[in-house]
Amino acid sequence: MAVLKRKKKQDDITAAPYTKATFVTQIIMTILAILFLSPLAIILNYSFKTKRELYLNSPLSLPEALQFGNYVKAFEKLNMQTTFLNTLFYTAASVLILALLCGTTAWAIARGKGKFFKFAYIYFIIGILIPYQALFLPIYTIGYKLNLTNTRHGIIFMYVATGISFGVFLMNSFMSTVPLELEESARIDGCSVFRTYFSVVLPLLKPAMATLIIMQSFQIWNDYLLASLYVSKKQLKTLTVAIQSLFSAQTSDYTTAMAAIVISVLPIAILFLSLQKYFIKGMTVGAVKG
Repeated sequence: MAVLKRKKKQDDITAAPYTKATFVTQIIMTILAILFLSPLAIILNYSFKTKRELYLNSPLSLPEALQFGNYVKAFEKLNMQTTFLNTLFYTAASVLILALLCGTTAWAIARGKGKFFKFAYIYFIIGILIPYQALFLPIYTIGYKLNLTNTRHGIIFMYVATGISFGVFLMNSFMSTVPLELEESARIDGCSVFRTYFSVVLPLLKPAMATLIIMQSFQIWNDYLLASLYVSKKQLKTLTVAIQSLFSAQTSDYTTAMAAIVISVLPIAILFLSLQKYFIKGMTVGAVKG
């Protein structure tokens, strides 16, 4: 009995510093979370205010009454039935193509043994080091000569071209988590190359795919520069380009703009919450085995 009490006392002494450290860490993380969430809270708060409250009251003061009319104005002014669907289509199509191309390309590079595959990997790494903003002029020139500007497939193609380098790098870092013995067993059983990838390799890459889908969706959904460069027709504009029109030098409708920002954030937030467990697992696996 005395031995058990002494052991319990030693365990309590050992666990005490860890508990204090954990508590301090939780306090710090809570403060950081509040700081990161405060801009979103202010935007949400502004979206329910009137123009008078926006300019006269404090940013932290609550609205006198919830102005849901700001969201109605956002739908009307931004033509959201068109811009929202355009952005959704560009994002979904681009991410789907990127997921297919990056997964198969990274698998081929990871399993290839020739110099060509090593060169291909270095080639994609170099593509990450060059920001696509620095390539706007050649991108637009090539797109204009190929009649890709002001077309839906053109902007999707450009999103795929600018995102494939990072996608291949990300997926290649996860290939080490796929046991090579499973692929060899599949080939012995008579599986073709395509069936081996889609039936054996791809199911094991769900965390990596979720990470790729979330990160590329964030990038494409919130993109303004490439969308404004490649699209000038009103019926092809994206949501971010339409929102920017509310911040012009002549007139600025901030309450409507904040409501539009809230609407634009919702799909990405839903996507992240849906794939959150895969995203966290994917980031962890990549950090340990990448």
